[in-house]
Amino acid sequence: MCADTPDYRSTVFLPETGFPMRAGLPQREPDWLARWEEMGIYDRLRDKAAQAAAAGTPRAPFTLHDGPPYANGHLHIGHALNKVLKDFIVRSQQMMGRDSRYVPGWDCHGLPIEWKIEEQYRAKGLNKDEVNVVDFRQECRRFAEGWADVQREEFKRLGVTGNWADPYLTMAYHAEAVIAEEFMKFVMNGSLYQGSKPVMWSPVEKTALAEAEVEYHDHTSHQIWVRFRVDTSDDFRGKDACLAPDLLDAAVLIWTTTPWTIPQNRAVAFNPVLSYGLYQVEDVLENSTAKVGETLLLADALAEGVLAQAKVARHARLRGVTAEELRALVLQHPFHGIEGGNGEWDYPVPMLPGDHVTDDAGTGFVHTAPSHGDDDYQLGQKFGLPMTYNVEPDGSYRADLPIFGGQAILTPEGKEGPANVSVIKQLAYAGALLAKGKLKHSYPHSWRSKAPVIYRNTPQWFVAIDTPLDDGMTTYGQTIRQRALTSINQLVQWTPVTGRNRLHSMIEARPDWVLSRQRAWGVPLTCFVKKGAKPTDADFLLRNPEVNARIAAAFEAEGADVWYVEGFKEKVLDGIVDPAAYDQVYDVLDVWFDSGSTHAFVLRDRVDGTADGLADLYLEGTDQHRGWFHSSMLQACGTKGRAPYRGVLTHGFTLDEKGMKMSKSLGNTVAPQEVIKDYGADILRLWVAQSDYTIDLRIGKEILKGVADSYRRLRNTLRFMLGALKGFSEAEKVAVADMPEMERWVLHRLAELDSEVRAGYAAYDFQGVFQKLFAFCTTDLSSVYFDVIKDTLYCDGPESTRRRVARTVLDLVFHRLVTWLAPVLVFTMEEVWLERYPGDRSSVHLEDIPETPAEWLDGPLAAKWVRIRQVRRAVTAALEVQRTAKVIGSSLEAAPVVHVTDPALMAALQGVNMAEVCIVSAISLTADPEPPEAFRLPEVPGVAVVFERAEGEKCERCWQILPDVGSHAHASTCARCNTVLGG
Repeated sequence: MCADTPDYRSTVFLPETGFPMRAGLPQREPDWLARWEEMGIYDRLRDKAAQAAAAGTPRAPFTLHDGPPYANGHLHIGHALNKVLKDFIVRSQQMMGRDSRYVPGWDCHGLPIEWKIEEQYRAKGLNKDEVNVVDFRQECRRFAEGWADVQREEFKRLGVTGNWADPYLTMAYHAEAVIAEEFMKFVMNGSLYQGSKPVMWSPVEKTALAEAEVEYHDHTSHQIWVRFRVDTSDDFRGKDACLAPDLLDAAVLIWTTTPWTIPQNRAVAFNPVLSYGLYQVEDVLENSTAKVGETLLLADALAEGVLAQAKVARHARLRGVTAEELRALVLQHPFHGIEGGNGEWDYPVPMLPGDHVTDDAGTGFVHTAPSHGDDDYQLGQKFGLPMTYNVEPDGSYRADLPIFGGQAILTPEGKEGPANVSVIKQLAYAGALLAKGKLKHSYPHSWRSKAPVIYRNTPQWFVAIDTPLDDGMTTYGQTIRQRALTSINQLVQWTPVTGRNRLHSMIEARPDWVLSRQRAWGVPLTCFVKKGAKPTDADFLLRNPEVNARIAAAFEAEGADVWYVEGFKEKVLDGIVDPAAYDQVYDVLDVWFDSGSTHAFVLRDRVDGTADGLADLYLEGTDQHRGWFHSSMLQACGTKGRAPYRGVLTHGFTLDEKGMKMSKSLGNTVAPQEVIKDYGADILRLWVAQSDYTIDLRIGKEILKGVADSYRRLRNTLRFMLGALKGFSEAEKVAVADMPEMERWVLHRLAELDSEVRAGYAAYDFQGVFQKLFAFCTTDLSSVYFDVIKDTLYCDGPESTRRRVARTVLDLVFHRLVTWLAPVLVFTMEEVWLERYPGDRSSVHLEDIPETPAEWLDGPLAAKWVRIRQVRRAVTAALEVQRTAKVIGSSLEAAPVVHVTDPALMAALQGVNMAEVCIVSAISLTADPEPPEAFRLPEVPGVAVVFERAEGEKCERCWQILPDVGSHAHASTCARCNTVLGG
């Protein structure tokens, strides 16, 4: 600027705001958290709902029931994903007019905490079993309390709203009383029974495990091929008489990856629909244990592979074998008559038909040990096979088992014991081992100790899911399975819908529910059994409502610890039945029963629960189809007659940037605490919003950098609005009817978005909501509308109708955009809101999303502005060519000629200030044919642009180049600026 040129910079109405471009979220977010706590935001929202109800305009309730995280250790990124998703839902439902309640909670009982306390004991050389059980339980309680407090602060730091002052804990006295009451409903309705059947058992932790407590990892197992010879002894000669002679010398071949189960074998299964053959060994390779001339029974589809594994060089299929022939066979146990066996295995081994046998792998015959597998057990039940009790709780054989007594299958450290190798050696000595090897495969492990588990027959307490219940609730079925399947298919909305199929298939195929655990920290199975009675006797279980009421009252007053206090049995049974006639059960409930019962003591019993005891939504990761969703379904179907939820939402797991599972050993974990320290919780929340949570989500440094960049662009949009709205008041507003087309197009976009945002939030499509809002901010607002109205905002006078219109629209945009984004960016939108509306009681989180008039929608206008923006793109691109060639520095130096061949488009453009839209000093529209040198964009047909320089001088205030500059009272100004300056 020359020395004699007036300086008009101070007269321009540039944006003014204290809202910084640099967010400083890690440092500033704790201040907002403290402010919200001081304000009591959550309670004020509940008061707001109460006032609305009192005024006769009640807000419809919405309750997301919190799946309890386990009170054990710091939060990981999966916790953050889960709680942030829940917070999106709670906040968005609230801001859409609901009374959205959220009571956070914790799972406090169970083996992980007990295991931690045991570890502390072992480190001191102490034995847990020598400690008073109540004292031990108190230590577990204190441990859980400490971690629940730690996790509560970590969840709050994520910006998660809820009733943090009064969360639920499964170890609270009332909760323990209700869990016991819920269990006793199963006692009373006839579904609880004690059975002896194989369950997944952890020898390390010495307890039964539920499927949800098991995870699958690669494991290398022994694999063996074993001969079961046809029994031709005199005892079975009568049956053999009907067999073809060639079968009497044959051996049935089985394959197993659990050699330790061979001593428990009671049958061999085959499938009548498979094709079987009798194969003779004709030649063998070196080191083969097959014998030339021996005959083996095999499934035809598997014979080649099996014989190759046995190093058989040449063989012949002698003939096919029918199912009738197989059914007639009686086999000898491989250890029949073995030295030192003391007759333990000198019993017949029947051949039994079973649908579970396939020819996908193995030999087509399945070694059957009813005490150590579910298929085996079911077959045993069908055909009356005896159960064996050879394996102790620590995973060792019983001490008096011949040959193998006391040997460990798994050691206390979870390593392989000597049992497998001992069995294999004995099979070799007995001539029963045809081949052996190693196999790497997926195998169940305890998710706590990480050690392999075994199937072990042990007396446990079960809930029968196919027994008709004596409870009068038959609307959705008489059995738990019927009620669950009906709930899944008819009563529950699934997000994504694939969740329905997953839980349906699990419920459809699942066995009875194992409720008992042989541990100390949990709610006990509050029942008594009659001494001397059998589990099948009608009076085996004490079923007495008065006894149940006494138990519940004692738990309510003193907690579940009272069950272990000496004399408790006598206290609750006295005067009702003879205490000496009953034994007290000391097993504890599966911790999934605890969490499955939360609907009763949270949704049903709390004042901030629900009228019908049902939740609008349960939300957890996909693993909870076999966990919390599953146990809650079974538990509620047994006690309420239906699912406890109306909706279920599932999310994927968190992976690193390469799609690898996170692992401390790999060093690829991303801790939420570190993300918050580096970026702030809003960036972590934005990562969740930008991700498709229905699949596994990736996170890492580069991904977070991209999220932070999106955040900066969004923050810039908000900062512009705040600056442009400085001092805006109600008196400045202009009616919508008086607005030009461009502003009415923006209002149309607001009306469109309002519908889309509400629908997106209702469908829990947070990625879709954010994508739409981000595109609106960056494309419609920043790149177009803000760009166009800057001249008006900066240079028009305060009383200018055009400026008032623009600021009115910005105010309308502001209130919608900030409330639309508030459920996601909780800290940033609060900062934005307080910049405009400071005050001790002010908060965006007390606001609802404003209603947007449907009449703002204008489809024809929107279609017209699609074409106008296409013309703008062509003009902008043409000017960019001139700018790149340094012909011009600013678009205001141009006065392009735009050739339009479409008459309809030309007519549309006539009513629009295209110079303002294209940010040029002047523009000419013509229907004349475009000259050859005209600029064209292939994607904008029928529009061509010829560059022309703007005529006149540059206005030193608005920088437009106009012919009248210099002819007004204020030097070097245009007419508009001269008027604003008072000329």
